[in-house]
Amino acid sequence: MTLNCTVSRSDLMEGLNSLQNITNKRVTLAILSNILIAAEEDGIVLTGTDLEVGLRIKIPAEINGQGILTLPSRKIFEIVRESGSEKITIQETENSWVVISAGLSTYNLAGLASDEFPEFPKFDENNFVSFEAGIFSDLIDKVIFSVANEEENAYSLTNVLFEKEKKDERSYLRMISSDGHRLSIMEKDVVADIDLLTIQEGTLIPKKGVQELKKFCDSRDSVEISFEKEKLIAKDNESVMVIRLKQGEFPQYRAIVNAVQLENKITIERRPFLDSLKRINLFTEDIFHTIQLEIENGKMILSSQNVDLGNAKDIQDIQYDGEPLLLGFNCRYFIETLQVMECDSVDAYINSNNSPCLMKSDRDEGFLSIIMPMQL
Repeated sequence: MTLNCTVSRSDLMEGLNSLQNITNKRVTLAILSNILIAAEEDGIVLTGTDLEVGLRIKIPAEINGQGILTLPSRKIFEIVRESGSEKITIQETENSWVVISAGLSTYNLAGLASDEFPEFPKFDENNFVSFEAGIFSDLIDKVIFSVANEEENAYSLTNVLFEKEKKDERSYLRMISSDGHRLSIMEKDVVADIDLLTIQEGTLIPKKGVQELKKFCDSRDSVEISFEKEKLIAKDNESVMVIRLKQGEFPQYRAIVNAVQLENKITIERRPFLDSLKRINLFTEDIFHTIQLEIENGKMILSSQNVDLGNAKDIQDIQYDGEPLLLGFNCRYFIETLQVMECDSVDAYINSNNSPCLMKSDRDEGFLSIIMPMQL
């Protein structure tokens, strides 16, 4: 029997949209640019993968013929997006071609047989733990910005380290990221039984996987999570995402945190500080975004200079009674950290002129950021 189904445009659009970032990237196998569409008894199943992240979504549909084939991900998405019809009909013809009918519009689209499409990873249905989806969204929000880019030489830094821990009879999930110049840590207190999560030491989630997991969680109230050998599985009743994990040596982040003494504290209003940094950043060099911070009793003087454009200076009121400090930092690192925080005032700890800066607040529970200094 060949595939023949009619589906709601909005349902199909939502499913195809979720798959676009997974399927529309440069791939060595042409089949990976396609979406696998399977018409089953009670609906259609859409599957996309780039061999690092796989997503399978079930959508209700009227099934007139069961079948399976693959279609170009971007093109079918564009067809459905531009369609003005509330219903879309997909009917397979010969040699994996399909006729797509949408109101008065008809499209003939060439697909590929499903034989070459990678098999969706198998997993144990009994190892899942249910969480509020917002827990993972918050964890990811607080660390994703400081993951190293793919061109970085340090392989492990292009991933997020994931850990679980029990302390003081409470359970925590933790994500850590670093690009070698800064470190972000976020942990959340959870009520779920994390003993059921089999997380190995040094479990690394690729940046792409973390980004897709956040999208998965953002559109849901709850999510079921499981860790198996070399993969993380997230699912609900209609969808399953499988992310291929990596193992590696992540920097000893606890030693970096412990090296900053929590004594020499600077307290500053977050929003005015962030606005000041954005102004000062207008005159930084494009590559390093270097700014100078001159700190003394009651005030911080921010300054930047660009050899081609000029210079800028800004003054902020602070709470500080320590020795004067003259510091150099990447302005963008401060901006990105402050943007994910929610506090009114932030506490910054700096040991000396050549020390890293640790930032945290009582409002942003579980979060801290460390930014390494730059030579002025």
